[in-house]
Amino acid sequence: MQHYLQENFRSTTLAYKLLSDYPTRPGKGIRPAFCLAAAASVGGDYNNAVNTGAAIELLHNAFLIKDDVVDQSLYRRGDLTLNRKYGLALAANAGDALKILSMTPLIDNLGVIGVRKSLQVILEIQKMANRSVAGQIAELTYVKNNRTDLKPKDYFELCENKTCWYTTIAPCRTGVIIGSDNATTEQLETITRFALSMGLAFQITDDTLNLSASEKLYGKEINGDIMEGKRTLILISLLNSCSSEELKLMRRILKRPRDTKSDSDVKFVRALMEKYSCLENARKVAKEFAEEAREILLNECDWMTEKRWKKFFLDQTNYLIYRKK
Repeated sequence: MQHYLQENFRSTTLAYKLLSDYPTRPGKGIRPAFCLAAAASVGGDYNNAVNTGAAIELLHNAFLIKDDVVDQSLYRRGDLTLNRKYGLALAANAGDALKILSMTPLIDNLGVIGVRKSLQVILEIQKMANRSVAGQIAELTYVKNNRTDLKPKDYFELCENKTCWYTTIAPCRTGVIIGSDNATTEQLETITRFALSMGLAFQITDDTLNLSASEKLYGKEINGDIMEGKRTLILISLLNSCSSEELKLMRRILKRPRDTKSDSDVKFVRALMEKYSCLENARKVAKEFAEEAREILLNECDWMTEKRWKKFFLDQTNYLIYRKK
């Protein structure tokens, strides 16, 4: 990412400062890691996946900037969000620039993995972007319409689009395409099911951390999802468990804009979540998805010939649900 930032923007300019801000903050880096590991797991050279990993991570940082603007978030990775530091206009333009910049490493793939694989990867990234945008719109629509009738399946479908495709599915699929001589339909279908289960485990865990993690470790404000009214599995579980009177109060609280919600509103919601064991139930579901992913790896991925990298993916089934940030 630094290579492409420095190649296109002078390091002394405001543009470089803006665009390099999020990418240079400490993060988990799971998206490029999954891409490189998937390429290596089928016997390929993970160096051939570096461009694609960089492109996905640049897109990820662009999405983060947009999310922080939309959600009116205060902190990201332990520092003020870009919109809080530089204002909405500059933040929005930085996000657009990172999206455009992400195309450059994909074009450079032509000299690394050839025309056929490069086109396959571009189509995968296009599908990923479409699914991510559709998921984001669905989530915002749920909040805008103050939906309180959602079920867990609605959340899983939302997360498949909003989170899984660009966090785990596309990185794994592109990695397998890059590392294989010719990735089969069966391999791509299997890695998709594995990555979907991992992505759901990741997002559910992230939702629980938003309510329970150390703010210093987590790097974002705690209870932000409640303030934003996000329809997480935790909130949906609460809305399906509470009494009719509690539901009326919840609807009133959720209808209020973020900046008008009070501390007492948050405390009320948190108390109900504790009353109905919503966080514990969500953690249980996350573990079930992680175990499902583990079973797919162990029973259906014999074509992952490199044991070191298959073990990497097995380790993620624990890391992504037991992490602290």
